Parts: sequence; structure tokens; C-alpha cells
Amino acid sequence: MTDSASLFGAVHLGYLVIETDKFADWHRFGRDAIGLHADRLSSRAMRFRLDDHECRFLLQRGSAEDVTAFGWELDDHASFERVAARVHDRGVPLTEGTDEETALRGVERLLRFPGPKGISQEIFTRARTTTEPLVMSNSGYVTGASGMGHVAITSTEPHKLRGYYDTVFDARLSDYIDETINGARLKIRFLRVNERHHSIAVAAVRGVRVDPIRTRIQHLNIQVTELDDMTRAYQRVKQLGFEMALGVGQHTNDHELSFYALTPSGFEWEVGWNPIVVDESTWEPTTHRGISIWGHTPEGQTIVDKLAQFKRAAASLRHREDSVPALSGPGITGD
Repeated sequence: MTDSASLFGAVHLGYLVIETDKFADWHRFGRDAIGLHADRLSSRAMRFRLDDHECRFLLQRGSAEDVTAFGWELDDHASFERVAARVHDRGVPLTEGTDEETALRGVERLLRFPGPKGISQEIFTRARTTTEPLVMSNSGYVTGASGMGHVAITSTEPHKLRGYYDTVFDARLSDYIDETINGARLKIRFLRVNERHHSIAVAAVRGVRVDPIRTRIQHLNIQVTELDDMTRAYQRVKQLGFEMALGVGQHTNDHELSFYALTPSGFEWEVGWNPIVVDESTWEPTTHRGISIWGHTPEGQTIVDKLAQFKRAAASLRHREDSVPALSGPGITGD
């Protein structure tokens, strides 16, 4: 089949799969602190909802304490087949989801293929929806054409990650942020696949190939519809005794107001409000100095935490990061 048409705008982050043994903590974190609708399916599976989709977050029993898969919604069958052809034509294996897997994820059909950092990429066209009322503390979330939020990844191979999402989904570069955190100079690339400012953020330490983060993602983001939803979620996280990573602040590039809480599995969960929507007719990538206009002050990090992070960064020097060279192209250099 021909592959002349761009997939940009037809791709939306649909769900995430998390493997954890901390079901009680996650249920309390997701439902009571963040304010999501929770469905306990069994002793081995739990789901969180944001809207009428049956599943936005699937938690499965296991020891990884990490995100294991991204689920990407495609607008139509033609777009679905175009992605499948791109992957297949480059010799990367595709696996059809089983009936049990599709049911758990709340989709009619899915294909799975390898992704960067060992995160499986799953594509689907039809999400199963439900009329069951949402039972949650927040008034609503922004999903739809923007997808359900974004994910941020730290990488020693940032050019390959950008090349991967360009090859597979025709991702576009929104902008960069240069930041120095704990003495490490970071460059962060923000990639969009639709109107949302970014669905993927890729952070890398400049000048040295280290990764200070244990988990496959650094954080995930969801967007609430009302400012009060964000502030009340912040208060609930604090009141229930969950660790806050960064207090409330506003980002320089997408202007989102947000905070970051530490999940039971160790990666961070950002709750945000009112980021800008990209106007494709006028948008030009630029570089911002610093991640925040104000706020986002670290909370709760101890010297022991910092030492552990440095130790992880040093250990990452001995390991090659998982990548999918066939889908990463030569990498996008000069950025």
C-alpha cells in the first residue's frame, strides 16, 4: 500500500498499561487522591476511567512497578493499516491482541509492536465506551481530539526516540526546553501528534549518556477541565500522605498549570490545567530556558533520594538503552 499521507492529527494517546503489585496503594492514589473513577475487575486487574472510555489506565498484577505499554487510538481503519504497514515493512514484528487483552483495555482490536525503552506500543481504532456514570472527585478531563494526556521519557538515545515517533506516527516537534537540575544540563524535546502541545516529551542529559530514572517513563500527565479540580487534587494528595514531587507551577512552553505527585510505583503523575492548543498555521518551534515560569518547587526530596538518583545515573552507563533501530531511522540530528 502507498504511504504518502501523513498520520498527524489522526493519532491520540488512548490508554496506558501499568504493572504493579501495589493494588491497594494504587486504588487509594488513583481514586481518592487524584480523583479518578476506579473499577476493580479482579485480584489481578484494575482500571481507571476519565470519560466514557471503559479504560484509560489498566493496572495489571506484576513486579515491574512501571508502565509497560502505550495504547494509541487511530481515527480510522486506513490510518490503523498505515501504521501496521510502516512497522511490518521495516521488519518489526506485530502481534495481534488476544480477546482477553482487548477486553481488559476496552478496545475492539489491537496490534502490538516493540517500542523504545521496552515500552510496547499498541494501536487500536475503536474504544469500547460505557454509559455507566463516572464516580470521581473531579468534574472532568480533557480528552477527545487531544488524546488523554502525555508521557515524558528520559533517554540516552533522544534522537532515536524522536526518529521513532516521526517514523511511526509523523510526530512533529513543538519546541525544546533547556534546564539545569541538580547540576545536570538537560535538553527536553516535545513532540505532538495532534492539537495537544505534546503527547511525548523526551529528556536527555547533555554531554553524557546517562539516565537517572529507574522507571521507563519519568511522568504521565492528565488534564482537568477546571482549575478547582487541579487545586483540590493537590490538596487530597497532601492530605492522604502521598509524596509530592513538585508543587504547583506553570510551564514555560505550553503554559500548563500543574503539580507532580509520586505514584506508588515510583514514576510521577502530573495533573494539569489549561495548556495552550497548537495552531498549526502559525506554530514555529523555539527553545525555552527553564521548565517553569514560576513554581514547580521540589517537595520531599532528601539527600538520600538524590544520592540514589546519582547512583542510578552511574549504573545506566553500563547498559545500552532498549531501542527499535528499524523504526528509528538514522535519528534526527542537529536538534
